[in-house]
Amino acid sequence: MAGGLVALLDDVAMIAKLAAASLDDVAGAAGRAGAKAAGVVIDDTAVTPTYVVGLSPERELPIIRKIAIGSLRNKLIFLLPGALLLSAFAPWAITPLLMLGGAYLCFEAAEKIYEALSGQAHAEEVSEITDPKELEDRQVSGAIRTDLILSAEIMAIALGELPDLSIPLQAIALALVGIAITVGVYGAVAIIVKMDDIGLHLVKTGGSAAQGIGRGLVKAMPVLLRALSVIGTAAMVWVGGGIIVHGLETFGLGAIAHTLHDAAEAAGHALPFVHGILAWVVNALGSAVVGLVVGGIIVFGLHLIPRKH
Repeated sequence: MAGGLVALLDDVAMIAKLAAASLDDVAGAAGRAGAKAAGVVIDDTAVTPTYVVGLSPERELPIIRKIAIGSLRNKLIFLLPGALLLSAFAPWAITPLLMLGGAYLCFEAAEKIYEALSGQAHAEEVSEITDPKELEDRQVSGAIRTDLILSAEIMAIALGELPDLSIPLQAIALALVGIAITVGVYGAVAIIVKMDDIGLHLVKTGGSAAQGIGRGLVKAMPVLLRALSVIGTAAMVWVGGGIIVHGLETFGLGAIAHTLHDAAEAAGHALPFVHGILAWVVNALGSAVVGLVVGGIIVFGLHLIPRKH
């Protein structure tokens, strides 16, 4: 009896060690996956504040909360199981789907640029701008739709860092990545869009130094939000173009990717003391050019080619 109890305790101890090792594997894999997706996370953070610009200040946090909930739903309900199923049964489909998403991001960015240059706007924006509720719903819908593409890229990058884990552990790691990134992105976005309110609070309640900081925040926020709008558009075209370049390389059409790599290496060797930064910038600019070409073609096809009625 005593021997059986000792054996049982040994089995329990072994199971506990295996569980702890598995948790360590999941935590480590989730950390590596999150770090790998950092570039897309930055893009997501830059894009989102543009969806609350011009709306009522008291609706900013509720709108961000709606977008954050939609983002979690994208990641955990749609993308996570979809990524695992595709990885298990149709891994060949992941790259084409990501390329379609990249093309959509390129289109969104190119369309914003076209509207800014031409002074035109969507007819739906004109017709719905007078109804705050409909405008809010449209902004939230647009943000969640864009988030779906960026989240798909994040989850795909994260999945690529989890090749040695079982399917259940991959699911746990992806869920941890999705939750952590969503909380980080939309927490940062909430702080960004409320910085002017924080500034006003400092002006009203702080000492002389705090009041100076508060006035600086209030004056800086309109400039920052406009800058984020530009950064968000640039981020979409850069990320979308990068997805397409990498997808083409996966299918054996690596001429663009190799050209960008060679150009980045040449630029880096020209200025060795900033090699890494300069190589990244050249790659990013090259991807952005590809994104603008792809997005411009789609915009041209949708808006500029005359349609027969």
